[in-house]
Amino acid sequence: MGRLDRKVAIITGAASGIGKEIAKRFASEGAKVVIADLQMPAAEAAAAEIKRDGGIAMVVAMDVSDEAAVEVGVTRTIERFAGLDILVSNAGIQIVKPIDEFPFAEWKKMLAIHLDGAFLTTKACLRHMYRARGGAIIYIGSVHSKEASLLKAPYVTAKHGLIGLCKVVAKEGAKHGVRANVVCPGFVRTPLVEKQIPEQARALGISEDEVVRNVMLRETVDGEFTTTEDVSEAAVFFAAATTNALTGQSLIVSHGWFME
Repeated sequence: MGRLDRKVAIITGAASGIGKEIAKRFASEGAKVVIADLQMPAAEAAAAEIKRDGGIAMVVAMDVSDEAAVEVGVTRTIERFAGLDILVSNAGIQIVKPIDEFPFAEWKKMLAIHLDGAFLTTKACLRHMYRARGGAIIYIGSVHSKEASLLKAPYVTAKHGLIGLCKVVAKEGAKHGVRANVVCPGFVRTPLVEKQIPEQARALGISEDEVVRNVMLRETVDGEFTTTEDVSEAAVFFAAATTNALTGQSLIVSHGWFME
């Protein structure tokens, strides 16, 4: 029996990267996983991979910044699996520019996906969790939930905001048996990070190798990227918790880049 046996989990942005690894890991622990994403071919492929490995998965098309789309996705989950136990709010994008050059439209897009998306999916899932008298909400934050970096004003702002949202959910949800936590990864070599390497090289006037060594990994203890497996293990740890002892807490998974 897995640690998440018979649990139903929605994971946003699960067609690739961290979200996909969490979906695969949850399925291997016995959860029925819902891959909520806009990249439908990739989402279908991720679900097929989970099913080939003996897991249970379904796909819902979800723009996390669209309230109606979120509500439809959560409703479809309940209709298919007759319950909802876990939300992993992971969907995100990255745009890097100096603050004085950051278009307002791109600022709003970043906050809409990272913060509005977390709020809307939380709101939609909490109703069902409250009725069921239990649940776990896990936000995928970042070291940037704790620290700042150049060129990432909206990302850092949004990731800090997830800490605050988590704490409120933990307090409001406690009487309903709902826990909330944040996992804060360091740099994970996903497509999102791969895209940043040349962008930061251009913006900072340094080589791509220098971005990796001197920007992304300089403060780690071992010069290593955080892996998707590192992050998925932390997500399972919070999802499988049996008490409120750790609700409202965040866990940094960064190979020592940031410590507290």
